[in-house]
Amino acid sequence: MSFLTEIVAFVIAIGVLVVVHEFGHYSVARMCGVKVLRFSVGFGKPLVRWVSKKTGAEWTIAALPLGGYVKMLDEREVDPESGQTIPPEELLRAFNRQSVGKRIAIVAAGPVANFLLTIVLFSAVFAGGVTEPAAIVSTPEADTVAVRAGFDGGETIVSMRDANGGDSHVIRSWSDLRWKLLDASFDHRRIVLTAKTHDGTYDFPVMVAGINDADTEQDFMNKLGFMPGGGTLTVAGVEAGSVAQKAGLAVGDKLRAIDGRTVDNATSFIDYVKAHASKPVTLTIERGTGKQAKRVSLTLTPDICRNTMTGREIGRIGAALANQLPTVDVRYGPIESLRLGVNRTWDISMYSLRMFGRMIVGEASLKNLSGPVTIADYAGKSARLGLAAFVSFLALVSISLGVLNLLPIPVLDGSHLLYYSVEVVTGKAVSDRWQLVLQRAGLVCIGALSMIALFNDLARLIRF
Repeated sequence: MSFLTEIVAFVIAIGVLVVVHEFGHYSVARMCGVKVLRFSVGFGKPLVRWVSKKTGAEWTIAALPLGGYVKMLDEREVDPESGQTIPPEELLRAFNRQSVGKRIAIVAAGPVANFLLTIVLFSAVFAGGVTEPAAIVSTPEADTVAVRAGFDGGETIVSMRDANGGDSHVIRSWSDLRWKLLDASFDHRRIVLTAKTHDGTYDFPVMVAGINDADTEQDFMNKLGFMPGGGTLTVAGVEAGSVAQKAGLAVGDKLRAIDGRTVDNATSFIDYVKAHASKPVTLTIERGTGKQAKRVSLTLTPDICRNTMTGREIGRIGAALANQLPTVDVRYGPIESLRLGVNRTWDISMYSLRMFGRMIVGEASLKNLSGPVTIADYAGKSARLGLAAFVSFLALVSISLGVLNLLPIPVLDGSHLLYYSVEVVTGKAVSDRWQLVLQRAGLVCIGALSMIALFNDLARLIRF
């Protein structure tokens, strides 16, 4: 069932994004008076085909659902030696006969349609409302940015501003905090987080420079020392014969501390156990409810096991955990939702461009590239989490598709926009010969990127 969910979610996601992208090209081409010959969703052998009586365009759904295309009337695609010709009355409707401004509009319409879809999707999520973890900080690891800023754990972050001045931005949820810190880390900005504690509201100066200079395989929030906290960690299961069972840990026990460190986040607890293989640790647990609740200390020594991803030895106690984090309902009005949708689309687009640029110059790992296997995996996971999660995932992939197509790589929309820009500046079109040479080079680039993305997918799948 899980595999089927991933396949269905993947097909829906790719189908929606391809249709929107190609319909952008199609609709603007029609507005500019260009004759459209075919609108295809997918490549390869057509599975479904029909012809519009109104426009004469052929609509197809093909076997390989990993893209699509809009074929327009173009003199360059007619082979005179075959005897094919374009009727004189149709020549003015050929793509190559249009002004450079119209050609730019038609080519740019695909990526623009993806960005507009993203704005609509994000706006819908913001307006519909989502339940997210509250912006409460868990006890940070030693020697992290959060510790150096003065966080002890338990603080609720309510706003953020630049250290050099400027407006203060409200932090409404953990997701909100994550996006704002991500933006600050990419710009290497010094910021100030305002947080509520048990005894008042205080400012915490935070320096986030240098977090994303290398690769981003590890979650950057963990590197900063920020993890969601304030929750309750409960034992949901204990393996028979495990260290946890032998120490007396039972289902329903609430974990309160480990070696005196407050426990309110599953990730930090698991990381601590992993780092203490064959070393005794003391758990402080709360057993029972209400007046019957009592605190108990248990000492156990995590077993040594090998991490299948890194090959390193890590600690394990054999207990399943349930992490109940405090949540907030985040909902905005229509106007504010639209503004946030536009801002989020812009921020992620700029992040994607910066990340791609850093991968090119070697400042970020190529392991950040993902292919269809990872997309299908995340499509399935987000679909199982609910409609809001799937819509947000769809918006993120739509941005990626829009940004990718604007890159000046031959065979992508961005290369044609570059050719037309050269034509605007020089008054001369880029020759067909040069376009053919660049197209072949572009195919090599796309092929290389696809192979890297597929390799990354397989590496994540089989963990080598």
